[in-house]
Amino acid sequence: MALLCYNKGCGERYNQEENSDDACLYHSGYPIFHDALKGWSCCRKKTTDFSEFLSIKGCTRGRHNNEKPTEPMRPQVSSDKAGSERPLVDTEIIFSGPKSAEKLQRERPSSEEPKTKLPLTVSQSLKQALEKLRVSETNEAAQKDSNVVIPGTRCKNSGCKTSYAGPETNAEACIHHPGAPVFHEGYKYWSCCCIKTTDFNAFLDQKGCTTGKHTWVQKKNKKMVACRHDWHQTGSQVVITVYAKNAVQEQSYIEANRTTLTIHIQFDGDKVFHQELHLWGVISVEQSAVKMVPSKVELTLVKADAVSWGKLEDPRARAEQASESVEESGPSEEARPVWDDSDDDISISDSDEEYTK
Repeated sequence: MALLCYNKGCGERYNQEENSDDACLYHSGYPIFHDALKGWSCCRKKTTDFSEFLSIKGCTRGRHNNEKPTEPMRPQVSSDKAGSERPLVDTEIIFSGPKSAEKLQRERPSSEEPKTKLPLTVSQSLKQALEKLRVSETNEAAQKDSNVVIPGTRCKNSGCKTSYAGPETNAEACIHHPGAPVFHEGYKYWSCCCIKTTDFNAFLDQKGCTTGKHTWVQKKNKKMVACRHDWHQTGSQVVITVYAKNAVQEQSYIEANRTTLTIHIQFDGDKVFHQELHLWGVISVEQSAVKMVPSKVELTLVKADAVSWGKLEDPRARAEQASESVEESGPSEEARPVWDDSDDDISISDSDEEYTK
């Protein structure tokens, strides 16, 4: 009785009595379909025609085999020209696509989480520039008779109730609020510590959150201004650059939780830039940091998820902010910076050159 050989590439019928070690000519390898070419892993011959592929003669001699394969033979399909040729293994591969905007919004942390001050790194060149400015201001102050402190004069720093009693008072620590007062929707608080209250007397009695030196002579009024800025992102970071010249570390702070950011920078003498941002994405506060140089302040925010940000600010939160009054402690609406500029606008303009001189 004639038997059917199931060796790959043979398919002939044979008699078991005539079966020998070199009776069958077959393919010992497996079929490969690669970039429209079809062939066997054991042969070098390739073709684009499927009929020709089926008629490629075997390259190995052996005995005929009448045992039917338990599984149908599958070709290896590849599009990587440099990839190695190997048999196809039945493996279940599950691809997880990016999260939807709705899912990210549901998983978004609350904006009411406590904020943490980001660490500030001040360059040596900025320290030298600020020291020169302090010496200049000290010399100017010494020439003014109005700067003579009279005993009983109260410290001008917000939140400090110490009165001048003599030179020894200067050695005492001044505990004050470096931020600005904010009155919003019945709440009263300082922008630097955000301890909210509805009682005005309780607001006035709030203990300061920063330790520094007393100020006996009223300084020039601080002017709230908008700063030129830009922002860009990488796969893991968002970098915000505020072009504030000669920023004062002691009077500046950057606070953040995972979804909101508070920027308060005093620079160029009496200018103050203050901005509250509801971020587009989620950041890792512990890994974020701030660097100050003479021409700018650079905030490096580390993303919690490797997700590309469409804008810097969350558009939903920005719509709510648009209805709030900016006259309480911030710049006018015309002076408010537009943070949604393209993140590709990082070019040196005339004003950049002015900062770098």
